[in-house]
Amino acid sequence: MSKQPRRPGRHFLQIPGPTPVPERILAAMSRQILDHRGLEFQQLGQRVLGGIKGLFKTQSHVIIYPASGTGAWEAGLTNTLSPGDKVLMCETGQFAVLWAAMAVKLGLKPDIIQTDWRIAADANLIEQKLRADKAHEIKAVCVVHNETSTGCRTRIDEVRKAMDAAGHPALLMADTISSLACTDLRHDEWGIDVTVSGSQKGMMLPPGLSFTAISAKAIEASKTAKLTRSYFSWDDMLVNNANGFFPYTPATGLLYGLAEAIDMINEEGLENVFARHERLAEATRRAVKAWGLDLQCRDAKYYSPAVTTVVMPEGHNADAYRKIVLDNFNMSLGTGLNKIAGKAFRIGHLGDTNELTVMGALTGVEMGFDLAGVPHKKGGVAAAMSYLAETAKPAKAQAA
Repeated sequence: MSKQPRRPGRHFLQIPGPTPVPERILAAMSRQILDHRGLEFQQLGQRVLGGIKGLFKTQSHVIIYPASGTGAWEAGLTNTLSPGDKVLMCETGQFAVLWAAMAVKLGLKPDIIQTDWRIAADANLIEQKLRADKAHEIKAVCVVHNETSTGCRTRIDEVRKAMDAAGHPALLMADTISSLACTDLRHDEWGIDVTVSGSQKGMMLPPGLSFTAISAKAIEASKTAKLTRSYFSWDDMLVNNANGFFPYTPATGLLYGLAEAIDMINEEGLENVFARHERLAEATRRAVKAWGLDLQCRDAKYYSPAVTTVVMPEGHNADAYRKIVLDNFNMSLGTGLNKIAGKAFRIGHLGDTNELTVMGALTGVEMGFDLAGVPHKKGGVAAAMSYLAETAKPAKAQAA
């Protein structure tokens, strides 16, 4: 038994992932394990492999690995590229940094477009780089769709248009780990070749599954790619997935949860899910602005629907503030990462969340400012509440 006193109420997990897991998904995952070579599992496999395609808006293959999104990064790179290949990447934040570091470890040569970590990838700069690459040495363009560390979202459709305008044959790879089921994603329409994601954010699942949507062009590239791969090879996965199976023991419990998550998203309606995330994000930003604080994302074009990163006033440590909030209000806020460590904190508003969840979180943030002595203006919570009330859909009239 813990010697710590009981804390009533629920813990507010307001980090940008892992996100809270809904009771329906927890219940679905509590089933007994199946024979993963049997008919009942085959039906489950076909259900999730087919259902996940709709969330990527693709008719092509989506491969599911028992891994975090980092595993999908590795799968995307190793299945399509060869040692020494040049890849164009944009340093939009910590996760772009980590993806580039992986590319180096794998023997690739990243050409990195730098940013100040306050905007997303600039399609114009990508086009300039590609136009200058007359010999087509760049084999892939890798962009983070939603940079979880900074709260900046890249316009993938603009990146595709830039690549087409440059007439460049490079593969387009997108990290959608914190954007899948949070904001519009069109794998086929936007001409993405490799789209990677994970289970623990907008999908409302525990960590442990990664998803990789792949185009026909990516599959063709995999036939001549020379980077070493084994566990993350697409070949065996594609053969087994065709019949609803996997080439090794799958994460059956998580697949039960995935089936339920897909159902829940479709019941709400994918476009409604996107609209909900945009609305809650806007409410959060209005609170931050009313407090008189800065957003890490400095351009409205790139605002994230999943996470808001708040810059602390000079002389105030974000991690010390986060501890005060946790100790007093049982709420976890996201830490600042890498070059913004201690300088910013993050409010997650993605996954299974609603107006009252966000309002509770913002109230905790504002009360935390008072306790921590962080200079701010009053009224952030009120600004968010007003916006949510103004944009609420009228309740349907009850039948007589």
